[in-house]
Amino acid sequence: MKDYEHPFFRPLWRRIAVVAGCLIWSVIEFASGTPFWGVIALGFAGYAVWQ
Repeated sequence: MKDYEHPFFRPLWRRIAVVAGCLIWSVIEFASGTPFWGVIALGFAGYAVWQ
């Protein structure tokens, strides 16, 4: 996600899918009792939204 102008991220649905995937990953990590990785995944999601 560092290169937000990459052609892969041009369609809106792909950008939404990346953010949704990170959020789902975060929920799974929190539900399984590993909050450290949940926070990391939330950070990825936040960065993806910011980009």
